[in-house]
Amino acid sequence: MPRAVDGTRRKDHRKKILRQAKGYWGRRSKLYRTAKDAVAKSLTYAYRDRKNKKRDFRSLWITRISAGCRAEGMSYSRFMHGLRLANVQMNRKALSNLAIEDRDAFRELVGRAKSALE
Repeated sequence: MPRAVDGTRRKDHRKKILRQAKGYWGRRSKLYRTAKDAVAKSLTYAYRDRKNKKRDFRSLWITRISAGCRAEGMSYSRFMHGLRLANVQMNRKALSNLAIEDRDAFRELVGRAKSALE
């Protein structure tokens, strides 16, 4: 029985890879062999960076909270410790939004943290 080399399964697989490589530069979007490597690499980066995205956003939130605390004359670590002692449970994303959008509410939280530290 002859071996099928141009069957639909193979064609569909190649088409899928080339579709994923659409928009890549040069040969990477046109030729199957180079597109296959580029797509594999890009999927690796996508998986890795979905994890790094969480790290990056947490770092951004901490920076914003820290800036808000500094404006009130307090360090970030002392602020977070004070909130923990005052039994205020808010995540960093919400705290960062408060520091940016609602200065008065954030000032109130800083006051609570200061009083809990004393």
